[in-house]
Amino acid sequence: MAIKEDIERGNDCVHEEVSVPLLQEKKNMADEEDGYTDKTSSKASLWMVYLSTVVAVCGSFEFGSCAGYSSPTQTAIREDLSLTLAEYSVFGSILTFGAMIGAITSGPIADFIGRKGAMRTATGFCVGGWLAIYFAKGALALDIGRLATGYGMGVFSYVVPVFIAEIAPKNLRGALTTINQLMICSGVSVAFIIGTVLTWRALALTGLIPCAILVFGLFFIPESPRWLAKIGREKEFEAALQDLRGKDTDISKEAAEIRDYIETLERLPKAKMLDLFQRRYLRSVTIGVGLMVFQQFGGINGICFYVSNIFESAGFSATIGTITYAILQVVVTGLNATVIDKAGRKPLLLVSSTGLVLGCVLSGISFYFKDHNLALNSVPILAVTGILIYIGAFSAGMGAVPWVVMSEIFPINIKGVAGSLATLVNWFGAWAVSYTFNFLMTWSSYGTFILYAAINALAILFAVTVVPETKGKTLEQIQSAINA
Repeated sequence: MAIKEDIERGNDCVHEEVSVPLLQEKKNMADEEDGYTDKTSSKASLWMVYLSTVVAVCGSFEFGSCAGYSSPTQTAIREDLSLTLAEYSVFGSILTFGAMIGAITSGPIADFIGRKGAMRTATGFCVGGWLAIYFAKGALALDIGRLATGYGMGVFSYVVPVFIAEIAPKNLRGALTTINQLMICSGVSVAFIIGTVLTWRALALTGLIPCAILVFGLFFIPESPRWLAKIGREKEFEAALQDLRGKDTDISKEAAEIRDYIETLERLPKAKMLDLFQRRYLRSVTIGVGLMVFQQFGGINGICFYVSNIFESAGFSATIGTITYAILQVVVTGLNATVIDKAGRKPLLLVSSTGLVLGCVLSGISFYFKDHNLALNSVPILAVTGILIYIGAFSAGMGAVPWVVMSEIFPINIKGVAGSLATLVNWFGAWAVSYTFNFLMTWSSYGTFILYAAINALAILFAVTVVPETKGKTLEQIQSAINA
């Protein structure tokens, strides 16, 4: 009865005559027809959902291409353009600042011009950014291009999982949203591998390929039905939902549930950033932002950006270690997509966080042994084992699940503002961890990993006590339950 309470507390002009019948009808619909999407939509009829997902995750692959570009190109760019280490460091790190700007504006853009419009906007920035990098003759053009691709990344990181969550049937939503993370990992890995054989300018041009597929594909897929319903485009809403569920599928019950929920939310005041901290939204905001904090401050970007140095410091081959790392990341993330709708979000978070703690502890022990000249023969194997357990565990849950949950828990009237906040927190964490990692390693190599282990241990506690299970529920059911 969360929405009823919200209306009574926050908007006196709407009272029991609206809330009670509406929510009772929705509750009965959820109880009696809980499996309607599962029963009426066959795999054959859902081809448009799959096509839309394939098109959307080209944005995720583009995200990975942007993130992975700077690692294999550092030496060549510095030599060709005579950049100092400081200038190249600016080039590498400015991506994150662009992503923060993209995160701030992604929600309002997606709410104003739609999910497809937001993806087109992000694509345009990425195309401009890659061309600026390709034609660059000095540091300024490089930085402008990198900033533009970062902005596109920031928008993609929000709008792709939200779009997929809004078009997918509830029984497929987790798996399809997880493909977002799989394609990010794939983009990073592909950029790293082909960057060893292509010139840095040619590698920049490969970043245009997912952009081209995305722009072309967006002409053939529908807009998010929930966004269309929210802005009152009824005919397009029904047509889009019918396309996504199949022409022979009865969409009346799902359409009615979406309409009823949106009509109720529209009677609430339009949310602003400060409104997110009202009691009615506090739990969903805490869950979404909290998961992003633990995802980033558990150390992933520090370890990911400097994994070669970690292996070298531990006395292991950086090339072998990094390639193994990249392959494991893609494989485990792919497996995660097949089990997330069966195992559930919460169990995966718990297993993942436990593995992250173990990986950090093993890596910390290896550096402790090295610093104190203890069991030096075991240092490389402990470091490699710890890092591979860490990335495997991250890919198994903490990498994808926070984005899945974020796309599910925010009511549509605050989804733009709340999603922007969560994405901004994520990118700020990415910057903070990657920036401080080398300083922490200088302070204490083993202490750094123990610190990350402690944060990941707190993530276990957070998942147990705060995060709800959203498997098998419609978005409307999830949001009503969270805000109860």
